[in-house]
Amino acid sequence: MAKTKTHTRFVCQQCGRVAASYMGKCPQCNAFNSMVEEVVHDEPVSKGSGAVRGLSGRSEPRPISEVSGDAEDRVHLPIGEFARVLGGGIVPGSIVLVGGDPGIGKSTLMLQMAMEMAKVQRVLYVSGEESERQIKMRAVRLYNASKELPKNLLLVTETNLEVIMNHVRDTKPDLLIVDSIQTTYLTGLDSSAGSVSQVRECSSQLRELAKSSGVSVFMIGHVTKEGAIAGPRVLEHIVDTVLYLEGDRFQAYRLLRSVKNRFGATSEVGVFEMREGGMIEVTNPSEAFLAERLINAAGSTIAVTMEGTRPILVEIQGLTSPTQFGNARRTPNGVDFNRLLLITAVLTRRVGLKLAEQDVFVNVVGGIQIDEPAADLAVAAAIASSWKDVPVRAEAVLIGEIGLAGELRMPSQMVARLKEAQKLGFKTAIIPKAIRKGEEYPKGIEIIEVRSLDQALDKALKKEK
Repeated sequence: MAKTKTHTRFVCQQCGRVAASYMGKCPQCNAFNSMVEEVVHDEPVSKGSGAVRGLSGRSEPRPISEVSGDAEDRVHLPIGEFARVLGGGIVPGSIVLVGGDPGIGKSTLMLQMAMEMAKVQRVLYVSGEESERQIKMRAVRLYNASKELPKNLLLVTETNLEVIMNHVRDTKPDLLIVDSIQTTYLTGLDSSAGSVSQVRECSSQLRELAKSSGVSVFMIGHVTKEGAIAGPRVLEHIVDTVLYLEGDRFQAYRLLRSVKNRFGATSEVGVFEMREGGMIEVTNPSEAFLAERLINAAGSTIAVTMEGTRPILVEIQGLTSPTQFGNARRTPNGVDFNRLLLITAVLTRRVGLKLAEQDVFVNVVGGIQIDEPAADLAVAAAIASSWKDVPVRAEAVLIGEIGLAGELRMPSQMVARLKEAQKLGFKTAIIPKAIRKGEEYPKGIEIIEVRSLDQALDKALKKEK
């Protein structure tokens, strides 16, 4: 019989880098004290016909023309915003990873989904962090005590993956929810639960379960202090869909964002509002974000940002104030810091605003994070409006990317943005002048096309009487 050899290695718990010896700082991700020792068992190579590990047992190559190309029927998900992010529903045999900050509402949202799906499917909810009693208490609060809880929702508290697999084999669920993947472990590995090797191996076995049996698997994942999924980067490559639940814990709104989806569009967003009864869908997020807007206030503008295929109108607030220190501050909330530096530099050099001795603050109302450059014009107009103390036209939306020469550039999906603005009652849109037009703009909204930031601010700011 061949002998099993063992050796030790050190694995970074942040990025998964493997080293032969301990290092205080990981040279790949620069994290301190993240190297953890693991014992590795080198299994001998068997020359016999051993068991083949795979998604469906032994594999057999066949021509692509003989492979069935029928689209997989999705299972209807009653939570419309959740279904939107998944691409229209739950695909049988898919594996989905849901991440987010602690306390953001991941377990609440997954329990709501489990109770809705238990009306038509058999659901197994595996928790490694809470007892069945705790989950039952939350379910009663969410589902309303007057209603009968679904009997097809099975609860179990377990962290051993072998035992979880036995439960799946005995109960035969259609939907499996694991909360969380970082608490799950395999007894065959010497490392502790949550380590790189445990997370990678457990997620791989859950993937094989999903692909071979057709069970839909949802895994909840912890995030690091930088906001990324904890564990190795390969974890996101193993799953079919990666969802992030974002939002400020002190704000009511939560954004469920898709960053990877093999069955639908990426960067799709679902909007929820956290209430006492759980996560409530926000079917018209633009109207919700603009509900408390103060009309004709200096420093307030409306931008139209694209979240996946959905245009969302958000209010951007700017404020300038004489600095009390030697260096003026630039403080963004909801926009990229470097993007704010670029916009203030263009306003100073190309428009002539004296911002060198002004503290500049920019805030996106509602806790939403804007990453695309189409909001540049709205940010610049909010800063200029506050500096001049002149309000921006209340009925106007501003859309456009700013270049270093002060020119405006056309963002993508302009027609969809204008239609959303028109639907919410805005009468005017200030946009870059199109070199080549594709689709025709909507007729019910006045289009003001400009070439430069200076021209846009002249059209956007109300004339002083």
